[in-house]
Amino acid sequence: MKSLRVLLLILSLLGTQHAFSQEKKVNEIYSMMLFNFVKYVQWPEVHRGEFTIGVIGNQEMFNTLSSAYGGKQKGNKIITIKKFSSASEVTECDVLFIDRSKSAEFEGINSKVKGQNTLVVTEKEGLGQRGSCINFKKVDDKIRFEINQHAFEEANLKVSGALTSLGIMI
Repeated sequence: MKSLRVLLLILSLLGTQHAFSQEKKVNEIYSMMLFNFVKYVQWPEVHRGEFTIGVIGNQEMFNTLSSAYGGKQKGNKIITIKKFSSASEVTECDVLFIDRSKSAEFEGINSKVKGQNTLVVTEKEGLGQRGSCINFKKVDDKIRFEINQHAFEEANLKVSGALTSLGIMI
C-alpha cells in the first residue's frame, strides 16, 4: 500500500511538469515511474539471477536508471540496467524502455522481445495501440500512461488492478 501511495504522489507531482522543462527531469520522472511499474507487474517464474531493465536510444535515461536502481533488488534478483543502441543489439530483458528517438524501429524491437515476458515501455503517441505494454503520454501538460492489456497478455505478464486504475486503458 505504501508503494501505491508513492506512485500516487509521483503522479500528482507530474501535474507540475511544466516546471521541469529540462529533459533530465523528464528522464528522472520516467525512471521513477518505470521502477514503480515493476512493483505492480508479475512475471512468470524465470530462473535467472538478475532482473534486467534495458534502455534503447536514450543515454540520459540509462544513466538515471543505472545510478538510481542498478544493483538494487527485486525479490531475490539483482537489478541490472543495459543500454542498447539498436534493435539488433537487444538481448533478453524483463523491462525494455524504447526512447522516442527509436520509435521508428518499434516493430523490429517489439518483435525481437515477443514471447520473452518483456514489459515494453514507450513514450511516443500511438505506440500503446501498436503493442507497447505501457506508453507514456502527455495529457493537459501532465505525464500519464496508457496500458495495453492485450500487450500484457501477449507478454504473459499480469498487471495489478492498482496500476490499471491509474493508467489510461487502451
